[in-house]
Amino acid sequence: MIKKSKINFNIILASKSPRRIEILNQLGLDFQIVPSSFNERTLTIKNPIEFAKIASLNKAKVVADKFKNSLVIAADTIVVLNNRIIGKPNSKEDAIEILQKLSNNIHEVITGFSMIKLDDNIEITDHDITKVTFRKLDNNEIEEYITEYEPYDKAGAYGIQDMKAVLVKKIDGCYFNVLGFPLSKFYDNWKKVINI
Repeated sequence: MIKKSKINFNIILASKSPRRIEILNQLGLDFQIVPSSFNERTLTIKNPIEFAKIASLNKAKVVADKFKNSLVIAADTIVVLNNRIIGKPNSKEDAIEILQKLSNNIHEVITGFSMIKLDDNIEITDHDITKVTFRKLDNNEIEEYITEYEPYDKAGAYGIQDMKAVLVKKIDGCYFNVLGFPLSKFYDNWKKVINI
């Protein structure tokens, strides 16, 4: 739980992700939601870690420019298989193909996150990596999952919280990172903001 007595500024989450909203709420933060208009699909960066960090930084900057005296928090989550970024599916066929690739395989979930407060010259960007192992999925499971959960807004075409996570055999690293926001790593950086 974060001590609110040390917070003398407004906080903005530059995301409408229900998962990120829920995770930040767990810290007891009071924040406003102002989704960023930055489109990460415009980036051509091939390095997965750099992609996630630059995407989150750009998302934060777009909102911070309008709220210079607020602390803006943004994040970007990607799925990486064999060092290649797998984005959000564009169609049902795309989602099927992605889940077939992830089936019986280990992939990485990388979340870049940024905190910016322009009037205090605060700019922090960091990332976390979680390794996720999928069960071997049959085509019927994949079809049923996509039909029920329509994971078109999720990197890698899945949400670990869906279907009681039966797609996932095990994870190595932060569970919250797979949800879209690495809680522990964020808290480490949050303490830097409070002490700046």
